Amino acid sequence: MIKIASLGTSTGKIVETGDSCSDIFHLSVAEIRELFKSCGLILFRGFAVHQKQFKKIAEQFSSKFVRDDVKIGADSSEGAIHLVNEGMGYIDPHAEAATTPLRPDAVWFFCDVSAADGGETLFGDGVQVWSELSEEVKQLFLTKKNKFIHNIPVANWKRFLGENATLTDVKKALNSFEGVKYTITDEQSVTLGYVCSAVVKTKYGNDDSFGNGIINEQRTRKVIFEDDSPIPDAAIDEIKEVMDRLTVAISWQSGDLVMIDNSRFLHGRQTFSDSRRKIVFANSMLNFLVSFFLKMGR
Repeated sequence: MIKIASLGTSTGKIVETGDSCSDIFHLSVAEIRELFKSCGLILFRGFAVHQKQFKKIAEQFSSKFVRDDVKIGADSSEGAIHLVNEGMGYIDPHAEAATTPLRPDAVWFFCDVSAADGGETLFGDGVQVWSELSEEVKQLFLTKKNKFIHNIPVANWKRFLGENATLTDVKKALNSFEGVKYTITDEQSVTLGYVCSAVVKTKYGNDDSFGNGIINEQRTRKVIFEDDSPIPDAAIDEIKEVMDRLTVAISWQSGDLVMIDNSRFLHGRQTFSDSRRKIVFANSMLNFLVSFFLKMGR
């Protein structure tokens, strides 16, 4: 029998191998789907997963992978699998691609080589974060949407859309997204403005979640509201305090695999100095649907 236990104080779960099931491909896909819907984050441990299996495992639950136009590819899977390569510093908890219209349903991490010290992946439940915020801060983000500005050079949009993509393809893609305004420069780079709420509904459960990238973005630039006003420092300080208090760390073991509901859980990273650390990730859209009644909010 496999063993299922709670991961920290969140709804996340750790699924560990048992005497009768040491192969991750012998797990019931249907049962893992239902567990994921209820808990939002699953750490698989002890199944001796290796990197070549990573994409195959994720494919069982995914309809397609969402490419990342910045990260370095970890294999030849058409940009599906990437190395976590943003230096060795601390990364604030955030929802993946929450500042863009290309937010994936799920984020997958696989540990090939763990760091000798540090480098833990952080996670926090956006539903818990939202419930802990003051009513004043909640009202601020319920009444005002955020605006994120991205400057996308030609090389980046071609990496995402394909080397043969044209400006016509760019316009067609951007025009299909809600909350997007853009301009194209004479050099064919794109300045994109994306407006969205910091509060999202979870894919499974329809709960309010503070699932966004505000604190991570705030580290390098001021995050603004749709009306171009800044987020008050007091609100940022409160959000940081709540996130820090609720954040849990995954101390990696080689062969660990994690699947994360990107509408619910935020993820980040502790600092490390071991250059051997190798974590790969993928973003995907899931192939299992929300029930009709959940979609209707009933």
